[in-house]
Amino acid sequence: MPSYWRDFLEQIDDYRWMINTDYKQGMRVPGLLYADANMLDQIGEEHSPEQVANVAFLPGIVGKSMAMPDIHWGYGFPIGGVAATRVTDGVVSPGGVGFDINCGVRLLVTNLTEKDVKPRIEGIIYQLFVNIPSGVGSKGRITLKGNQINKVLRNGARWAVEEGYGEKEDLEFAEENGCLKQADPDQVSEKAKKRGVPQLGTLGSGNHFLEIQVVDEIYDHLAAKAFGIEQTGQVLLLIHTGSRGLGYQVCDDYLKTMGKAVRDYGIEIPDRQLACAPVKSPEGQAYLAAMNCAANYAWANRQCITHWTRQTFSNVFGQSARELGLRLVYDVAHNIAKIEDHELDGKKVSLCVHRKGATRAFPAGHPEIPAAYQNIGQPVLVPGDMGRYSYLAVGTEKAMEETFGSTCHGAGRVLSRSAAKRELSAADIADELYRKGVTFKVASKSSLVEEASQAYKDVAEVINVAERAGISRKVLKARPIGVIKG
Repeated sequence: MPSYWRDFLEQIDDYRWMINTDYKQGMRVPGLLYADANMLDQIGEEHSPEQVANVAFLPGIVGKSMAMPDIHWGYGFPIGGVAATRVTDGVVSPGGVGFDINCGVRLLVTNLTEKDVKPRIEGIIYQLFVNIPSGVGSKGRITLKGNQINKVLRNGARWAVEEGYGEKEDLEFAEENGCLKQADPDQVSEKAKKRGVPQLGTLGSGNHFLEIQVVDEIYDHLAAKAFGIEQTGQVLLLIHTGSRGLGYQVCDDYLKTMGKAVRDYGIEIPDRQLACAPVKSPEGQAYLAAMNCAANYAWANRQCITHWTRQTFSNVFGQSARELGLRLVYDVAHNIAKIEDHELDGKKVSLCVHRKGATRAFPAGHPEIPAAYQNIGQPVLVPGDMGRYSYLAVGTEKAMEETFGSTCHGAGRVLSRSAAKRELSAADIADELYRKGVTFKVASKSSLVEEASQAYKDVAEVINVAERAGISRKVLKARPIGVIKG
């Protein structure tokens, strides 16, 4: 870590590091990094703590500007950033959500074991790759006509289920039941809608994937059983994608709106990428309504992919999805800003909680998690890279007290995509995956290199920091045996 950062970071304990408000004049709250000492050098070299400090300038921000242990440089906010602003006098910032609105993850459980799946893995991966379009600009199998795109934006995963892409009970096991009700398609540009029409039901590119996993280690058997997972060797499915071109366009459109709003409202920020508007302003309300539409599109997108995943397994094994136990465990958003009630100084306050590359992590007993998980807590899905492992965790009371019910969302990059392409070989990465027993199919060689294990932190280190800091608790670890990527 650059030496000057050492002068401004105050170590709170082994997993918390404070950036005090005297670091930069204008910081309204301190910054807080969740990391261990080994992570600090890489975090500091990338200068992402500077972004944590910059976020602390936002009007109406409360608590702290926070960064999860998977922090890395992002647009405006760092990826891994969490910040809450008061609805009454605070702002909403598209940079606190990101371009891939509601990039998120859903986990499905099966009653299959590795012994059942491994002999057929190549056929399964091939069929998944055919059935679920992936890659840059990929087009889906669904033809939206007339104003159907508006129905998708308004109703999210519920639209998909009503159209036959899934089961009603799927909705119960998605964050917000797969639909934010404040969505208003009139606030989404025609350009954004046009980009979204052909892409529903597609994975896209970058770090998006569908992974076949095997339970490797169970840490909390009671929680695992509540989620339908009873043994090591059990096969799980993890789907990671978001709102595609539609979400990107919504962000792009509103960054222009917010750039003007900053001037109109006299808001002072240290980085133009933090462009924002008061939550209650016409600009703020319009962005939230459009962002909710993009979030709903992402939930519909993952729901459609779930449907074709079930169809693929049914075709391969000659049994129905229900017979194969293909049930949704949970679906969580990673890039979103939501109006939530939280306790602040002993009072319930309405806040706009920005989570960018961070996962909601509500504890047992919270009314917004499914009835089936009330005694356990909200499932937290933390994918790693395609060569190592992923984790299932649960939310905690500590997260509610300290991070507005938030925790880490993944491994976090250590190499940019361009650096990975310079330093790594597609052939070497392919050989490494084969040696590890991972069957894969990707849309391009560059995708294989960009998403190699070497480009990411070890997710085990990330989840261990989150657990030791008390903001989530590990339930199990799963390793990949098959993956498709854009």
